Amino acid sequence: MTSTLLTEDQQALVETTLDFAQDHLAPHALDWDRDKHFPVDVLRKAAGLGLGGVYVREESGGSGLTRSDGVLVFETLASGCPSLAGYLSIHNMVAWMIDRYGADAQRERWLPRLCAMEDLASYCLTEPGVGSDAAALTSRAVRDGDGWVLTGVKQFISGAGASQLYVVMARTGGEGADGVSAFVVDKDDAGLSFGPNERKMGWNAQPTRQVVLDGVRLPADRLLGREGDGFRIAMSGLNGGRIGIAACSLGGARSALDRSLAHLADREAFGRRLLDAQVLRFRLADMATELTAARALVQQAAQALDRGDPQAPYLCAMAKRFATDTGYSVADRALQLHGGYGYLSEYGIEKIVRDLRVHQILEGTNEIMRVIVARGLTEAFR
Repeated sequence: MTSTLLTEDQQALVETTLDFAQDHLAPHALDWDRDKHFPVDVLRKAAGLGLGGVYVREESGGSGLTRSDGVLVFETLASGCPSLAGYLSIHNMVAWMIDRYGADAQRERWLPRLCAMEDLASYCLTEPGVGSDAAALTSRAVRDGDGWVLTGVKQFISGAGASQLYVVMARTGGEGADGVSAFVVDKDDAGLSFGPNERKMGWNAQPTRQVVLDGVRLPADRLLGREGDGFRIAMSGLNGGRIGIAACSLGGARSALDRSLAHLADREAFGRRLLDAQVLRFRLADMATELTAARALVQQAAQALDRGDPQAPYLCAMAKRFATDTGYSVADRALQLHGGYGYLSEYGIEKIVRDLRVHQILEGTNEIMRVIVARGLTEAFR
């Protein structure tokens, strides 16, 4: 990350976050991955730095940072552990949604504990039979007097079982996006249960489970925003979530690149350091160049969100696609540069590769990102 492009406040933010990542994440990341341990105590330490409510307004207990600040935070956190940085991005997405769309009483009720990470949050959109076509979701919320009864199953939910709050998208009306509403469900609500922790390729330091809604009765004040606004709320949350995950890819890949430089400087073959071989230097140069280009695109998308640019969803999709593809590619090449050592878990490279692979899938697959970008390109020709 080029410090000359940052303001003094942003540079201080990066330095503080980097200290946290190096002291509290990086030393334990391999053990957490191996043991499938979700270190909630460490997340609460991050909240002590203001990282539990990055985008939440200060009057609601948050840090009130911009999206441009946030992508710096998540890239830096991911240099210590992409899995936990990814969960923090999701938690912050949910907290922002409640701050942005919640009524005063809802913000006062939930945000102070979310910002302190005394309560964790999860985002519930995807279903077992409905992934990319999110507007076709089948979970349903039916009116019951002044309240609602929710029934359905959500799939691939990060933090499920550990989180206290779940922003759930459910159908309250007819087919399509206009029939979807958003609700806040509490872990202690009767009828809410969870599937087993999924066995995954990566992201093992955070739980991933089904969220099962079996006649969950909610009072009227659990509706987030207005009835029928759920899909719009979900998509606006994802704009920020996408560049958050993109930034996490940059941080993980940057760590892999730094490790490769150190490894090649330390190893010799055919009587000279590997780092002095021009072919390997060219590979490193390409990796660094691609990460710098991806970072610029992520920053551009973040700035568009900050200024309310109508092109922001298009730019966020472009940034998410490019940065997550680039991050995974750089990490994979870093593994190759380590030779057999890259395949050993103790070197940490294979964990980064496993963690970054899912970034090309979650928050909207990269195929869907291409759909969004193509739609933006061809809008004038409809």
